[in-house]
Amino acid sequence: MSNILHNPKSHGSQSDVLVHVSQNLRRFRHAAGMSQQALADASGISRRMIVGVENGEANVSLASLDRLAIALGVDFTAMVKGPGAEMRNVNEAMWRGADPADFALLLGSAPAQKEAQLWVWSLAPGHRYQAEPDPAGWHEIIYVTQGRLALELESETVLLNPGEFRVFASDQHYAYANAGEDVTHFLRNSVL
Repeated sequence: MSNILHNPKSHGSQSDVLVHVSQNLRRFRHAAGMSQQALADASGISRRMIVGVENGEANVSLASLDRLAIALGVDFTAMVKGPGAEMRNVNEAMWRGADPADFALLLGSAPAQKEAQLWVWSLAPGHRYQAEPDPAGWHEIIYVTQGRLALELESETVLLNPGEFRVFASDQHYAYANAGEDVTHFLRNSVL
């Protein structure tokens, strides 16, 4: 799954970013005057999931968090930032895999039509991240800095080496996979 900070080795401990998401989701929902059911109806995310996230008892996928942010009229960065953090400088781990070399770090975001985000990703050899489709209009720019990345799109798989990049619409099923024998590092820009 593509859950925020899903870490099989965490043994139930909650990350700071999940605490921020829990608090921010509740705060934005109250500010919008929405019940949990109204937010579920507007976002297409189940009320049960919203209750779990607000109570800090459930992970949420990155795509689901995008849908909640859109329904609340805020951007993704506002949903994950900690109290007192500058709006566009996030610098938080958003995903961790089974190996310590698997992670995604959201560095920050900048205004675009709606938003632009800059991420640093790392995948251990043989590991992969399966993404959920983003809302319509989102695009990604992937730039490999080390290793070899297989970008698995619905229509094709693209192999990227250091110094190579790819721009694609991310409103489709896609995955990142380490296609080499060393740790793969890449930059990801998400733009709407």
